[in-house]
Formats: sequence, C-alpha cells, structure tokens
Amino acid sequence: MSHDLSRLGWDDLFASSYRPFDRSDAAPARVLRADRGVCTVFGESGVSRATLAGAVLLAAANDPVDLPCAGDWVVTRRWPDRRVTIESVLPRRTALIRRTSDKDATGQLLAANMDTVAVVEPIHPEPDSARVERLLALAWESGAKPLLVLSKCDTSRDPDAVVRQLAELAPGLPVVAVSTRRSAGIDHLRTYVTGGRTLALLGRSGAGKSTLVNALTGTAVMPVQAIRDADGKGRHTTAYRNLVPLPGGGAVLDTPGIRGVGLLDTAGGLDRAFADVAELAAHCRFGDCGHGAEPGCAVTAAVENGSLAPRRLASWRKLHHEVEVESARKQSRAVAAAGQRRRRT
Repeated sequence: MSHDLSRLGWDDLFASSYRPFDRSDAAPARVLRADRGVCTVFGESGVSRATLAGAVLLAAANDPVDLPCAGDWVVTRRWPDRRVTIESVLPRRTALIRRTSDKDATGQLLAANMDTVAVVEPIHPEPDSARVERLLALAWESGAKPLLVLSKCDTSRDPDAVVRQLAELAPGLPVVAVSTRRSAGIDHLRTYVTGGRTLALLGRSGAGKSTLVNALTGTAVMPVQAIRDADGKGRHTTAYRNLVPLPGGGAVLDTPGIRGVGLLDTAGGLDRAFADVAELAAHCRFGDCGHGAEPGCAVTAAVENGSLAPRRLASWRKLHHEVEVESARKQSRAVAAAGQRRRRT
C-alpha cells in the first residue's frame, strides 16, 4: 500500500531537495519520533524504524541540532537485509530551537518543519505572562506562524476576560481559548492542520498539550497525566518530540513540557513578540535610545501615560539583555573555535 506523503506536508520544495538523493533503494520519509540514534519514520510504504547512517552522525558532530528530529523530512535507504537507514536530513523550512541550560548553552531542537507554533498556556491556576512572552519569542524565531492557545478555559468563570488580558502579550496574533472537556475551540485549532499543514504545540508540562493532541486526532494517541489541583502542575507527560498524523491530513507535533525557556540569538523573534514595544521604540528621538532617562523616548512616555504596562517594558528589557549576553557568548565561542582550527593547521 502506497501512502500519499502530501497529506503530511510533502511538497515541490521538499521534492526538489530530495531529487539529488533519488535512487532505486532510497525514499523520502518524515520523522515521527527520534530516540537516541533510532527514528520512527513515515514513508510511502508506511511506518518503519530507521537508524542513523555515518554521514548523518558526522554532519551532526559539531552541532546536535543537525540530528534528525520529529517533523524532519529525511532520505531513507532500504538495505537487502531489510535494515532502514537515514542517509540525510533535508533542509528545514522552519525549526523550533531553545537554548540548553548547560554551560555551553547550545541549541536544542524541539521540532522541525511546522507551519504554525501554538504556545499553550493553561488558564488554571493562573497564566504566567513572562513564560508566554518567552515562548512567543521562541515561536516567532522558528520561522513559523505563532498563535496563543489558552487551555482549560472551562476552569475560568470568565475566559473571555482572560483572553483579552493575554491578547496584550500577543499583539496581532490569534488567541484561542480551548476546553477539551467542552470541545470548545478544538474545531478552530483543526483549521491549522488542514491541507497537509503541521501544528506544533509548545508549553510547560501540565499545560494540556497531549490532551489537545488526543482531541485533534479523535482518539487517545498520547498518554495524559492528571495534574495537581492546588498548583495546576503535573509530571512531564511527554519527554520526547512526537509527530502525530491526523486522519484527515496534516499533523500535530507534541513537544516536551518545558520548565525553563532559554533564548538563543533571537533578537528578531523577540522584536516580533514585543511588536508593541518595538513600534514605540521606532518613534524615539534618538536611534540608540536606551528607553531610560533619554529625552524624547516614546517607550517611557507610553509607560507614563498608561498605554504600555511597566511590567511589559521590564520583561522586554530583561529578555533583550539575555539575548545580548548570549550573542556575546556565541561570538566568543566562534572566535575560540577559529583559534583552535588555526592551531591545528
């Protein structure tokens, strides 16, 4: 039985990237899940397990981000002994990458080739504005289109009021309140996975991502942990990235629950996540305005007249400082690596 890969997002652009690898024993496939050198992939012949070829491991030796991840399109090869190997990862259209917490602060790939990233934040017990802003910056930087999903809206007496409040953190973006218990907002979310499109879910553990996957697919494909009523927190239900094809086409990508949201060199994504602040900054008298005590600062004027919340400005400053520090560290690592290469030669 041959499966139509266009239902999973295969298109002319990916087909063009695959063409140089096309041969009788090769085939394109999409990674559903990656587990320490072994990937579950979906190709024209269905689901199979594939190990990583040496060329893939060598290409990722300097940067683990180059390893296959859920959502990637890859070139597979079937051997006479029925082994399947991944020979290459096709160029990614979008990539969701966060900074790791180790001393090297390298990138960790969470998902690839998604069309939309839904930042999922539970209404109960109370949305975390700072976390939402960080996740939206991460989503913008991925190259995909973000949206904000407020889960468990059945736990709020006035979910519309919460939507209006959180919409201020997502200027220009759709904000969708959902409840799997009441099936509210689920049909709206399904519009983001029609026509072979992929929707990635991003949020903390206990936000309800796996429950949303089950609601979108119409069956229990992801395990769900009960959360603690007191603080709304739960165990890490999903410790891996998992791409789930939907019966009508398209796919939803469940990412691991995130405790900490580290930003890499994401100045572009940060400015888009804080589009309201960036627009004000464009009207400051001086181009290098630090938005402190400088005369003619449109940002501080907005805070003073109440059109911009002080907390919003403080969050923007904090995240910009974090990105600047990480950019400097990245540059230092590049200089050190170049020095080592010169010494070796």
